[in-house]
Amino acid sequence: MSFSGSVKEELLRYEDSARHCCIAELAAMIAFHGEIMPVPPGGLALSISSENESILRKVFTLLELKVSTDRQIVRKNNRFAIDIDDTELTVKILQAVKLLSADRRPVTTDALVNPIIIQRSCCKRAFLRGAFLCAGSISDPEKFYHFEVVCTTPEKAQQMQELIQSFGIDAKIVKRKKYEVVYVKEGAQIVELLGLMGAGVSLMNLENVRILKGMRNTVNRKVNCETANINKTVNAAVKQVDDIIYIRDTVGLHRLPENLEETALLRLEYPQASLKELGGLLSAPVGKSGINHRLRKICSIAEQLRGFKEEQV
Repeated sequence: MSFSGSVKEELLRYEDSARHCCIAELAAMIAFHGEIMPVPPGGLALSISSENESILRKVFTLLELKVSTDRQIVRKNNRFAIDIDDTELTVKILQAVKLLSADRRPVTTDALVNPIIIQRSCCKRAFLRGAFLCAGSISDPEKFYHFEVVCTTPEKAQQMQELIQSFGIDAKIVKRKKYEVVYVKEGAQIVELLGLMGAGVSLMNLENVRILKGMRNTVNRKVNCETANINKTVNAAVKQVDDIIYIRDTVGLHRLPENLEETALLRLEYPQASLKELGGLLSAPVGKSGINHRLRKICSIAEQLRGFKEEQV
């Protein structure tokens, strides 16, 4: 099972005890998967369909209804559906989610949900959970971090974005074909979203992945840094040996001051030694800065000799 699928499995088992939170989660499922249909004469029916049968069973749980002979989950093409033909029950549900007024008039809106439904912070979390179950997904955190909820209109996407941003999370919107996608990219914020929705186990699994990836990145950075330092040291040593050989083959190392001659001879004898090791091999040991100063002086002399030779030519 994918990581996104395991998150949804966990959320489907989550049960809210507060009625207002159940209504908020139900409102999300109706907003994304519901269809209100007129039934003559003057009646109403509600159909909710999904590719995931478990979501429809969650709808029954939220409605505190049992699957019975007159309320069954049926297969329609590649989707599952429940049809509530009882007008009185449909009216009761639609009034609860504020899609129908007290006098049974439809509440027209371009938004996903009536703001009254998600006034409380707990109801916002419940609505987010329902929205994710119906239209959300999370990428495999081993590959990259990406959380999204797909909406059908810019107005609905904006309300979804504002709901997520109300928790201090940086949600953004991108257009993908005919849909508006509300997404979050930052790993720590996706962890927070999982906590808000009630997916505690998935939250811990994602945190473990983030910790391991962080450790690997730290190790890689250290290895890269050490490799760069080694390469720098080796290149410097090769340059020093080349300069010493050039001095030896042109004017001779004996023409150097005694301390520089001793340093040059040691570098030729120990080309792979570090500056600290080289300084300790001198008759009068010096530190890294001292040996580095001598080698730079030798390299400067070599450059001067090369420049003089070019002028002679």
